[in-house]
Amino acid sequence: MKKFIKYISVVFIAGGLFTSCETTELDNRVSPNDLAADQADPNLLLNSIQLAYMTNQQVLSDRAAELTRIDYFFGRNYFNQLPGNTLNGVWSRTYSSGGNGAGDPVSIGILTNLQGLESIDAETDVDFSFHIGVAKTLYAHSLFQLADFIGNAAFSEAGNPVEFPAPNLDSAQDVYAAAFVLLNQAESLLAAEPATQGAQDLFYAGDTDAWIKVINTIRLRSYLNTGNIAAFNSIIAGGDFISESADDFQITYGTSELQPDNRHPDYAADYTPSGANIYQSNWLMETMLNNNDPRIRYYFFRQVGETPGADADPNEEELACSLVVPPQHYLDGGFTYCSVPNGYWGRSHGNDEGTPPDSFRRAAVGVYPAGGKFDADLFRNGAVELTSLGPDEMEGTADDVHEFVLDGDDDGTGLGLGAGGAGIEPIFLSSYVDFWRADVAISSGDMAGAAALLRSGLEKSIEKVQSFVDPQFNSGALLDGTTFVTATGEITTPEFASSLVPTADDNTAYIDEIVQEFEDGDMDDKLNVYAEQYFITLFGGATEAYNFYRRVGFPTTLLPNWELNPGPFPRTFLLPQNEVINNPNLTQRTDLNTQVFWDTNPASPTFPIAN
Repeated sequence: MKKFIKYISVVFIAGGLFTSCETTELDNRVSPNDLAADQADPNLLLNSIQLAYMTNQQVLSDRAAELTRIDYFFGRNYFNQLPGNTLNGVWSRTYSSGGNGAGDPVSIGILTNLQGLESIDAETDVDFSFHIGVAKTLYAHSLFQLADFIGNAAFSEAGNPVEFPAPNLDSAQDVYAAAFVLLNQAESLLAAEPATQGAQDLFYAGDTDAWIKVINTIRLRSYLNTGNIAAFNSIIAGGDFISESADDFQITYGTSELQPDNRHPDYAADYTPSGANIYQSNWLMETMLNNNDPRIRYYFFRQVGETPGADADPNEEELACSLVVPPQHYLDGGFTYCSVPNGYWGRSHGNDEGTPPDSFRRAAVGVYPAGGKFDADLFRNGAVELTSLGPDEMEGTADDVHEFVLDGDDDGTGLGLGAGGAGIEPIFLSSYVDFWRADVAISSGDMAGAAALLRSGLEKSIEKVQSFVDPQFNSGALLDGTTFVTATGEITTPEFASSLVPTADDNTAYIDEIVQEFEDGDMDDKLNVYAEQYFITLFGGATEAYNFYRRVGFPTTLLPNWELNPGPFPRTFLLPQNEVINNPNLTQRTDLNTQVFWDTNPASPTFPIAN
């Protein structure tokens, strides 16, 4: 989803981390350039850890979403589009770095700052158990993710440059084992409910009970990957995991445009004076459109009501592929090569065309999760046919007005429109956990239990998504406050817009249909229904989709790459090139075929089927 990574507001003070100290006497410094560990501010160290972790979640979620068609992937060849520098920043933010590129304020990674916290805690009388417990939780999750994306990671020789200036990498199995130990240590620290000592907890405001739920939820996702069903079920039986929306683990954004820009990165990219900059996934939009998914108007904001090549004439200038005959592998599978109708203007997997003048045409991110606009059929440079309500039912309009022409200030995407970027980056939501539980039920042969959990996951997802818009379009936090203007003046109560918000009956009908389809299908059908709904639910926080797809291979309904032979599907990424260059013990891989230890499926290209 995000091609433009920005950073959230609450850690903007972390930028001063390395010029701040507890004393004004420079003679107490170890060197003119570096603070001794016992002179750093523990609260700023924790802020920096949280910032680094949050940025990594954005990056990993984006890469996972692109590969699993939740977001659009640019490129006909996987290897060429995923070079060695793809995870440079993730690696350095996890460990330590002298800088991660322009605009990245994090110059010390999670591990180094965790070690600093432990040193301060050991040398002072103040108890910094809260800081260390949170830091170890985030570091453990980061290690799991590095093992999942790269196939191994540094642990046993990491963070000790004197003894190991060129650390060797540990196997993914060993990294998993080490990360589980870190979670145990974090839980022991947080279970004592230590004082926050003024720390700024950017997730749960110091609620240690909530952090223990996060720890157990990280265990759940890791046990699911490794097939440790007994351990998974033991945590479920204990009940101390993310199970309600109030527990959700997410990054929360604001609406400030400057100093700092704390808006959702996707909003900042799409809601600009020059139009939208992100392409949405044709597979995701078409799947939701065909199923009449009640979340679609929240996920995507359409700027136009028709798409060239689908329900409008082909347009070579704005959508070149609308004039192209699809290749045979698209024709054989009946896949949408270019155009999804009704203005769901995006791109299919692997499309590597240049950027045409379509920034005022392509579908933009919506109110969920990016804090944009709810899609109320308000299209640029045109009119909206109102079919659900007659003119005499619309307050503030002339009786003979049947079409609404939009004022330029309220038209399409633009700075400050919708919820102003006050969205979220999901990491672990309660709906995700219900889908994990359904996954376990399917593998255990409990189809009735899987159907019930599929229903529960959809109910939680739809409820959370729809909470981002007030059904009556009243003002309030995290709501789309769009105003509507016609040729006869402003509509003060836009009932026609609120009529497009799905009702409880709409939601129930959708969920009933999906669950019935799951129950009626054979095993492949069940897995496709489940996987499609899981991927749709993961929109905005799709890291676990990459793990699921490699582990299970569904859904098989995903769009193939534009290229018939795009190379093997990436089972892992290349090693971070910066580390390879600076570490003589490492040699860069020559392909993306390395499989994580829990990925026991056939080698690519025969798996996954939809590659």
